[in-house]
Amino acid sequence: MSIEKQVQTRSNSACELCGATEELTLYQVQPTRNANPDDHLQGCATCITQIENKDQTEGNHWRCLNDSIWSQVPAVQVIAWRMLNRLRAESWPVDLLDMLILDDETLDWAKATGEGPDAEEAIQHVDSNGNVLQAGDTVVLIKDLNVKGASFTAKRGTAVRRISLVHDNAEHIEGRVNGQHIVILTKFVKKS
Repeated sequence: MSIEKQVQTRSNSACELCGATEELTLYQVQPTRNANPDDHLQGCATCITQIENKDQTEGNHWRCLNDSIWSQVPAVQVIAWRMLNRLRAESWPVDLLDMLILDDETLDWAKATGEGPDAEEAIQHVDSNGNVLQAGDTVVLIKDLNVKGASFTAKRGTAVRRISLVHDNAEHIEGRVNGQHIVILTKFVKKS
C-alpha cells in the first residue's frame, strides 16, 4: 500500500490538524527523514498554506490544535509544536505547548527548521557580573547567605558545582551546599 493510501486510511480522509474534509493533500513534514507514513500528514489547503507561509497564519484557525496535539503521529506532533511556537505571542498557545510532550527525537525534528522560541526570548540566567550561566556550571557565592529551612549559613567563596537552572525564573539557580539542595539567587553568585 502506498504512503498516500496509508495516511488517508489513518486520517479517515480528514485533515489531521483541523479535521476539514475538503481539499486534502499529502504533506511531507520537512526536513525529510524517512519515506514512511509517520513523516507525512493529511492536510487541508488552509493548514498547508499557513504552514508554508508565516505571513498568512491566522491564530483562530489553529485553535484546532487543542485536539490534534494528542495525536500519536510524529508528523502531526511536529507541525503542532511549530505552529504553537509561531503563535506564542497569543496566550492560549503557551498553555497548549505546556501540555504537548514530544520524545527527544521528535522534538529535535520539530526544531530542525528553526521554528520555536527565539534565542532572544529564552530566559537567560546571568551571574552578578553579567556572565551567562549554563546548567552544569560552577559558581562561587559572593556573600554569606542564610539558608532558609536549614541550620547553616552558606559562606562567601563557597563553590557550588554542577548547578541547575530554574527554567521559569531567570533569577534562580539550584545547587548543593553542605550536602543540601538549595535555591540561590543569581545576583549572589559569580561564574568560576
